[in-house]
Amino acid sequence: MTEDAAATPTDWLTLPEISELLDESLGRVKRLLDESYLVASRRHGAPRVPAAFIADGKPLAALRGTVIVLHDAGFDDEETIDWLLTPEDSIGSAPIEALREGRKSEVRRVAQTLA
Repeated sequence: MTEDAAATPTDWLTLPEISELLDESLGRVKRLLDESYLVASRRHGAPRVPAAFIADGKPLAALRGTVIVLHDAGFDDEETIDWLLTPEDSIGSAPIEALREGRKSEVRRVAQTLA
């Protein structure tokens, strides 16, 4: 699935844009990616992160654990992003929307069933 096919529209941020938005060095942003606090797509060249993964000037707190669960289930970064942005019937919305609403336990329960 391409980002255009994801049912939830999102803005995509480059790593320099994230660096500026978070007021962090580019090296720190790359560590956030390495440590699964953020996840990026390379579909269009340079890595880009969905803006929905950032809240209040920092990575969405519930994102990291969910990304780890999805990676443990065998999802790569592209598949992880697609799953987070695509409406999930069992959740009633896109998982990223549910995470932003504070429903991380529900999202992670569903993610664990994907393994």
